[in-house]
Amino acid sequence: MKWRRLFSALVLLWQFSFHTHVPASPPNIIFFLVDDLGATDLGSCGSTFYETPNLDALARQGIRFTEAYAACPVCSPTRASLFTGRWPQRTGVTDYLGAPPPEKWTRNTPLLPAPFVDRLSLDHVTIAEELKAVGYQTFFAGKWHLGPEGWWPENQGFDVNRGGIDRGGPYGGNKYFSPYGNPRLEDGPPGEHLPKRLAMETAAFIRQHRSSPFLAVLSFYSVHTPLMARPDLLEKYRAKLRQTPIPDAWGHDGFRDVRLVQNHPVYAAMVEAMDQAVGTVLEALQDEGLEKNTMVIFSSDNGGLSTSEGWPTSNAPLRTGKGWLYEGGIRVPWIIRWPAVIPPASTCEIPVSSPDFFPTLAEAASLPASVIASSDGQSMIPMFTGQPTAERPLFWHYPHYGNQGGAPASAIRSGKWKLIRWYEDQRCELFDLDNDPSEQTDVADKHPVRVSQMQERLANWLVQVGARFPSANPAYDPAAASGRTAVRSRSSTDPSHKDQ
Repeated sequence: MKWRRLFSALVLLWQFSFHTHVPASPPNIIFFLVDDLGATDLGSCGSTFYETPNLDALARQGIRFTEAYAACPVCSPTRASLFTGRWPQRTGVTDYLGAPPPEKWTRNTPLLPAPFVDRLSLDHVTIAEELKAVGYQTFFAGKWHLGPEGWWPENQGFDVNRGGIDRGGPYGGNKYFSPYGNPRLEDGPPGEHLPKRLAMETAAFIRQHRSSPFLAVLSFYSVHTPLMARPDLLEKYRAKLRQTPIPDAWGHDGFRDVRLVQNHPVYAAMVEAMDQAVGTVLEALQDEGLEKNTMVIFSSDNGGLSTSEGWPTSNAPLRTGKGWLYEGGIRVPWIIRWPAVIPPASTCEIPVSSPDFFPTLAEAASLPASVIASSDGQSMIPMFTGQPTAERPLFWHYPHYGNQGGAPASAIRSGKWKLIRWYEDQRCELFDLDNDPSEQTDVADKHPVRVSQMQERLANWLVQVGARFPSANPAYDPAAASGRTAVRSRSSTDPSHKDQ
């Protein structure tokens, strides 16, 4: 027992003393951003059905943040936050681009959603623009979804754009298979798989620019709908499910069914194909001898899709999923590997959020302190080696109705406490995430002072970021709304390739 304690103490000391300073030469940066990947969708994050060997290895080689958050429960706002370091409310991008604005709202809901802007303004300086200014080569592949042509990656600091356009999914051409029908990505051989193609483009960029610092962003369209998989991987997971059946399990939240188990073969195949694409890029990095001083970041733009659109995954034990401000909608996987700085097999329980991406990369590249301070985020570099980090609150404001069942709300997390304020009835829920990570027990009535304090802090933040709010819907019919139900496929354990 004494030897075990001594060994643990030595490991801890090594972790705290391991490369506490950023290397003198600027690191290469690779950022993998997955669309709609849930917090438990990787083997290293708890999945026993999906297979992600490359990302599990990445987690063993670096640091895994166990309480990482997207800035929004849907995609475009989080993406705007990641690239600018700003809360989505400051950019005006607070819903997915393409959502109906309040003047075109036709759903029978008590409120009209708040107005939002339909593109990331060119006035906002992105991390790509900052890094490009100090000599980085910049590359983007995959999903952009931050505005129409003229507001695409090449207009926001990226030298190369391979597939980033206004669309939120691969809806043109043959969707996840060539021909793609994408004006920023030439068609490949018939049947070529999109994740593989994007990985090959990223690997080629790395090889071409191995002698200069680079930022390479591979922003997967996966695992967003439409639910489509490679036939070989689909058959693999169908066979796996036949060999070891996983019975369906469903919950209910509001008027939505919620998937509670991971047993969807199409989605599993999409996850593994994404993992294989990550492996292709990491192999290129290794072949070029660039691993040591390359920061590799992996994350998702919101929680997994568990309450609609095919119900492909489960975020359990987290509550609900994409489109909601419960943990399942905003908690995401977050892995960073940087061998020159980060000890392997590390974990960090400090909550982090999308705005932290910008100042972390800025500090790693030794950009001026004024650039780092211009963001709303906090650099994660001290967390890489376990240095003391001041506690700060995290905030969310989603004044819209998600397609997945979520309603307009704001939220704040401070320490172990999380408060959600719902705008339809002005009700507040309070959860103790340490003891109730599934958010099943609202303890607001037991802590009125804490609720009041957190409400005040949230209200002050909403003013600071210029938040917009939903308004009353004059066309709302309560009688018609009382019967709202969700409809899901009862054959959801093995759906076809079509979007469901």
